[in-house]
Amino acid sequence: MRATLGGIGIVGAFAASILGALSIVFGLVRNRRAAIDTGYRFIPVLAASTLLSVVAMEWALLSNDFSIKYVYENHARETPLLYTIAGMWAALEGSILLWGLVLVVYILLVHRHFRKRRHDPLVGWATAVLLGINAFFFLLMTVAANPFVRLAVVPANGKGPNPLLQNHPLMAIHPPILYSGYVGMSVPFAFAIAALITGRVGEGWLLETRRWTLAAWGCLTVGIGLGAWWSYEVLGWGGYWGWDAVENASLLPWLTATAFIHSVLVQERRAMLRVWNLSLVCATFSLTILATFLTRSGVISSVHAFSKSTVGPWFLTFFGVVIALSLGLIAVRGDALRSVGTIDAPVSREGAFLANNVLFGAFAFVVLLGTVFPLLVEAWNNDRLSVGAPYFDTMSRPLGLVMLFLMAVAPVLPWRKASGELLATRLRWPMAFGVVVTVLCVAFGARGISTLLAFFLGAFAAGSALRQLLFAMRGARARRQSPLRALVGRANGGMIVHLGVIIIAVAIAASRSYASNTQFVMKPGETRVFKGHEVTLVKLRDDATVSKNGDSVMTRRLADVRVDGGRIDTPALTRFDQQGATIGTPSVHTGLVRDIYLTYIQAPRTGTETAIIGVYIQPMILWLWVGLLTMGGGTVLAMVPGRRRRPTEAVSALVTA
Repeated sequence: MRATLGGIGIVGAFAASILGALSIVFGLVRNRRAAIDTGYRFIPVLAASTLLSVVAMEWALLSNDFSIKYVYENHARETPLLYTIAGMWAALEGSILLWGLVLVVYILLVHRHFRKRRHDPLVGWATAVLLGINAFFFLLMTVAANPFVRLAVVPANGKGPNPLLQNHPLMAIHPPILYSGYVGMSVPFAFAIAALITGRVGEGWLLETRRWTLAAWGCLTVGIGLGAWWSYEVLGWGGYWGWDAVENASLLPWLTATAFIHSVLVQERRAMLRVWNLSLVCATFSLTILATFLTRSGVISSVHAFSKSTVGPWFLTFFGVVIALSLGLIAVRGDALRSVGTIDAPVSREGAFLANNVLFGAFAFVVLLGTVFPLLVEAWNNDRLSVGAPYFDTMSRPLGLVMLFLMAVAPVLPWRKASGELLATRLRWPMAFGVVVTVLCVAFGARGISTLLAFFLGAFAAGSALRQLLFAMRGARARRQSPLRALVGRANGGMIVHLGVIIIAVAIAASRSYASNTQFVMKPGETRVFKGHEVTLVKLRDDATVSKNGDSVMTRRLADVRVDGGRIDTPALTRFDQQGATIGTPSVHTGLVRDIYLTYIQAPRTGTETAIIGVYIQPMILWLWVGLLTMGGGTVLAMVPGRRRRPTEAVSALVTA
């Protein structure tokens, strides 16, 4: 019954997407409002069908319906409730269903937001594009990745989820937030395509999608950060970012979306960079499809990726269609996309934004090359080529330092042209702040030219952002407003996002430069010293989880470790009996300055009471998560309408036209 209901929901959602898109397009082309209205009526049908599929899947998981292959392969009777619910996105077919659910939510929100303008061709074409994208994903579930395939023989129990996906609550949080970012990029893409189709390529479509883009970017940012946190807390390697191909796949659309968010300011203010902005939007959406291909086709081996499947050709085909459609429409509208304004001087705000775009584009190219090139080599001559962290670190470090410099200078630059005297005045205090912080870092033992340069530029950029915020708060006080009111709005919310980026950049520089690790073979009661920290193995103990019928579900071997005479930390080796797999579970001793990260690397041999304990000293890790929260909060503030400003005459005329 559950499989039947789920299948009906998927087919119904696919049919509603196709019929809705075709009806809206027919109405727009033939100028028939009745047909457009009919197309919009399919959206509630789409929502109901999607909800039916999701409810059927969750019902099957919660009721242990092992007649469904997906439930059998990703759930067991002993799976805890949280991971049972999260099982819907624990594997390929369910993750595509989650993608469809999130996209339908966005379609509903767009439909509700623009319901009074539903006959506007820009809104109509954008809705049709969104429905077309949704149709692809539900077609995929119909023919290549059906989550409701039945088993001929119903087993008594399932295999259970991957052990790595059931030992930390972030598994239940990270994918939906990340998908909200991925899928959210469909909205600005749809409006960009609609603008190209209708010929309304001025600044109007940008104004319609600004907050949608910020919301998707914020979700993508938090999702990537939570993924790094999950990697740090679960995988037991002491790190948070390893330039894994799947990590890179999520970073690529973030880089192009970040470039677009900055570049759009130039188009709104000076009516410039139209082709660049449309290209960035289309590239961002295309890279989300490429990322989905990398994670779901099985072409790469990663703890983040799914197993081999047949969906790879489907995603590659869809990726090619998106690229061809985008480039074709941009080429057709080439004459209308010519910029009205020009850059008057390179030392100006628009010049800084252009340099910023070039840097983000270069960064994206570096990451894309290092991620895709090994796949191309393997496809061409079947040779496996590995591009590791040294390549990415070497190529990204100078780009990151230049970005920090631009973050310091760009906020103080005026539009059109800046004088040397003006720059000297506005950068005096941020520069002084950077020098003072660097001197203090050296005094406290910091070494390394590139790391100290990162600290200096980070403090320089932070001083520039704080200067802008202080001036905004002073202006609010002069208008007899609450100084906190000055923190809302795109400009000042953006400065808070900058502060979050700076905190993360400094934390990365410190953790990459000053991290250290070792391993100790220890017996209970022994104490070892590493980097000034006393590590004592107090005892080894066993713990087991059994099912209701008495079967062993999970067996843990725990090491009670005391650090510097403080609390007991418990790294463990956990064996999941259902899957026959043993994984390590680290224990993190978090501090403001550094983390002491403990792992239980190897259980004692039979008849012995020794264990191998890994000790990692990781500086400033806590500040990665502080920076992430700061970026998320700044994004929310940037979405709140700030003090209205009078647009320039040129842009006003373009928007009106």
